[in-house]
Amino acid sequence: MPGTAVTTAVIIVAAGRGQRFGGETPKQLGGQPVVRHCVAAFARHPGIDIIQPVIHPDDAATLKGALDGFAYAPPVAGGASRQQSVLNGLRALAALPVPPDYVLVHDAARPYVPEDLLQRVLDALQTVPGAIPALAVVDTLKRAGDDAMIAETVPRDGLWRAQTPQGFRFQDLLAAHENAPGGLTDDAAVMEAAGAAVTLVDGSENNIKVTTPEDLARMEEIMGEAASPLMRIGKGFDVHKIGPGDGVQLCGVTIGSHFPPSDAKWKGADSEMFLAHACDLMKAAGYGLSNIDLTVICEAPKVGPHRDAMRANVARILGVDVAQISVKATTTEKLGFTGRGEGIAAEAVVLLHACR
Repeated sequence: MPGTAVTTAVIIVAAGRGQRFGGETPKQLGGQPVVRHCVAAFARHPGIDIIQPVIHPDDAATLKGALDGFAYAPPVAGGASRQQSVLNGLRALAALPVPPDYVLVHDAARPYVPEDLLQRVLDALQTVPGAIPALAVVDTLKRAGDDAMIAETVPRDGLWRAQTPQGFRFQDLLAAHENAPGGLTDDAAVMEAAGAAVTLVDGSENNIKVTTPEDLARMEEIMGEAASPLMRIGKGFDVHKIGPGDGVQLCGVTIGSHFPPSDAKWKGADSEMFLAHACDLMKAAGYGLSNIDLTVICEAPKVGPHRDAMRANVARILGVDVAQISVKATTTEKLGFTGRGEGIAAEAVVLLHACR
């Protein structure tokens, strides 16, 4: 229908046993599973609406732990080949009450997805049925026989190295996969077999596929270089004097019974609008929230019974998962103005990440 919002899904292909270096522990990057970094890149992009993991059946519990805190569709089992795994993911999306308009397919082994690369793929889909990121081949290519002797030099003109995410109109890719011959190595090849047009957009040298320990070491360098200038830490401290009344409001939660937030009489009395405005400024500057650690310093009231409600309220205002918000309390052992019950102090430490 005209005016209906366009939706885009991404299939994360993580069904291969190549997710491990021959051991029982999935690949780790910066202390976290590679697939978590991969999913994070899509979760923070406003153009992605659905994340559909495709996994090995044995990895369900592992994936749940790796993606804790992220919203994603129920994972589906992959097939014997990458091609079959993608088809399984497409069929799962087709079974949704409203299937997506566009779909991206991405290898979970590529954890670094630059936002500008992702946006180039999405932009291209406005005018063509398919688009993939790729890099022009610049090295001289040789073809060798079984004896490792050079058989010929292969012209490199017009040759490109394909990357992911590869993007397509959803119904086109689903139909192409349902009718494709076997043995195709990427989704662009599936679309080519169906006679569809697929364009190339600029890829990234940093969008490497982590398949060896050497690749992992290189990716550690890339992620470290990318993250170091793109993180911001802020610390705030505030104090309020306690006056007459029967309740106080902390993190938007009224602790007391005589000033309920449902009463219009007290509308505007809390500071939710200030927190929401700070969130808007953060987003306008190109940053997203990694986590907040809040400490309330007071002798009374007791924060513990209200901690979960406070965390949920702050998460709601900021539009983030409650797992990103920590609230705790301490006292000053009856010392100072907080110890005498004259006021309440609060301290916040915030970590931001750049969304670029």
